[in-house]
Amino acid sequence: YLLPIRCYPVSALLTRGSPLPVSFYVGTLGTHTEIKRVAEERVTLPCHHQLGLPEKDTLDIEWLLTDNEGNQKVVITYSSRHVYSNLTEEQKGRVAFASNFLAGDASLQIEPLKPSDEGRYTCKVKNSGRYVWSHVILKVLVRPSKPKCELEGELTEGSDVTLQCESASGTKPIIYYWQRIREKEGEDERLPARSRIDYNNPGRVLLQNLTMSSSGLYQCTAGNEAGKESCVVRVTVQYVQSIGMIAGAVTGMVAGALLIFLLVWLLIRRKDKERYEEEDRPNEIREDAEAPKARLVKPSSSSSGSRSSRSGSSSTRSTANSASRSQRTLSTEAAPQPGLAAPAYSLVGPARRGSEPKKVHHATLTKAEPHPA
Repeated sequence: YLLPIRCYPVSALLTRGSPLPVSFYVGTLGTHTEIKRVAEERVTLPCHHQLGLPEKDTLDIEWLLTDNEGNQKVVITYSSRHVYSNLTEEQKGRVAFASNFLAGDASLQIEPLKPSDEGRYTCKVKNSGRYVWSHVILKVLVRPSKPKCELEGELTEGSDVTLQCESASGTKPIIYYWQRIREKEGEDERLPARSRIDYNNPGRVLLQNLTMSSSGLYQCTAGNEAGKESCVVRVTVQYVQSIGMIAGAVTGMVAGALLIFLLVWLLIRRKDKERYEEEDRPNEIREDAEAPKARLVKPSSSSSGSRSSRSGSSSTRSTANSASRSQRTLSTEAAPQPGLAAPAYSLVGPARRGSEPKKVHHATLTKAEPHPA
């Protein structure tokens, strides 16, 4: 809205005998305009005058900003035929005159717009004692940030679930709106009949007594004067029975895995035990097989002496070989014949254990005479 106020004061003070010069003031004291723009856009703040054409050298233009905290700073100026625009670090490179300010359009352009640009702007134009003031209130709107959709509760039949939606930033007030989306047709759908909206926090919706028909895609939209953003969350309701079956299957799998692990562990323990028993078992001393018995024939006459001698020599060699194999047998006895005691032979100088047996000759054997029964 525009509220132009024009004042035309005329004063002439005369004293007796000497008139004083007459001073005139003609100008626009002020106009107020309010503009709303979205952040990151471009805005033009209007300021028009008719003071620059007669005398351009004395024209001065100045834009001032008073922020929401009451602090005032110079935005841009024109003086002595020069423009000074980089006067503040916050607005450096973003402010300029929008048109030909010498021709009467001293409007200010800001691009891109930031929330810190919000405040009350004052345009002052001065030339040859004439002034034009105008005021513009700039409000910078910030779009809501993309909201975050969350779900609280168990997705089972008969239970309750809370849907939460909130934007972290944006110009207040932010309005939240929940709706259900049909995925097949792509059309909006109302919330379930037993839904409850928290009016103290419109971003919260309570879905009571869930059923299978409550499953679907839910969308939350956060909006303000600057724009809107949305997010979605999926609700999938499950049967209580199906959950029990899944829990039972998982429990069975865990129990089976534990049983297999136990069997493998017992098998390994058994093998280790058998191995330890074999290592700890003492060395057994086994007796070798009995040496072959020597068969001795008693000579009946002188003619059989040589044959008996050869037989004795052969028996002696067999006995020596047997003693060498066993290394534990110290003497050999011949089995007696029925009714007659067999002649006994003994070794002279028994062989030592672990040493090589000595060769036995029949000459070292002593013949034992048989005794009558």
